[in-house]
Amino acid sequence: MSEVTGNAMGDAMGGRTIRVLIADDQPLVRRGLALILGPDPAFEVVGEAGDGAEAVTLAHRLRPDVVVMDIRMPVLDGVAATGQLARELPGCRVLALSTFDMDEYVVAALRAGAYGFLPKDISPEELVAAVRVVHTGEAAVAPRLLTRLISTYVRAPHRPKPPVVSAGELTPRELEVWRLMATGLDNAEIAGAMDISVSTVKNHITSVFGKLGARDRAQAVIAAYETGLVEVSSGQG
Repeated sequence: MSEVTGNAMGDAMGGRTIRVLIADDQPLVRRGLALILGPDPAFEVVGEAGDGAEAVTLAHRLRPDVVVMDIRMPVLDGVAATGQLARELPGCRVLALSTFDMDEYVVAALRAGAYGFLPKDISPEELVAAVRVVHTGEAAVAPRLLTRLISTYVRAPHRPKPPVVSAGELTPRELEVWRLMATGLDNAEIAGAMDISVSTVKNHITSVFGKLGARDRAQAVIAAYETGLVEVSSGQG
């Protein structure tokens, strides 16, 4: 996620305010999320919902850019609400949150149309960055969930075809960056493993994305599994 965060921040700061709707059945959590996002001039918290049905209703009325959506809620859960929003308000992007980072929740939310999934124990800075990223249309998935997500995703039927790429199109360093990224390492960890700077890692990742035809980190990791660069480990997660 870090390689797109800078561009996302620039877009938010240079454009209009990002309108955010918060949906969570716990008032204290809603208030906490609002207190994190509200003071930032890049955001406007336009409303709060206590369940998925209310979130859909408010989204139609308030037209937020991003809905920060809890997964487990009464009346209509976050997955069903996300699916409804994806069908009815495709310009409204959902960032799913959950106390439970179990694979089935992650996969269900993303299949329903969420642009990202984060556990609730993330830092305020990570939440802010993820909302910015999702607003740009990029995927935002917590690094510790990404590899587990992919291992489930690549076994699922009816998945989209991966980007078509020949390994020969990538330099040896790009291949190594791609491989390490696919095993779940973040940019700083890749830099340490390869004894190069983080900025060099970012440059390699940008090149990998371009050669793969991948939109974001998640697509690049999916392609790594699909092309056999890395294999799903039975003991993973």
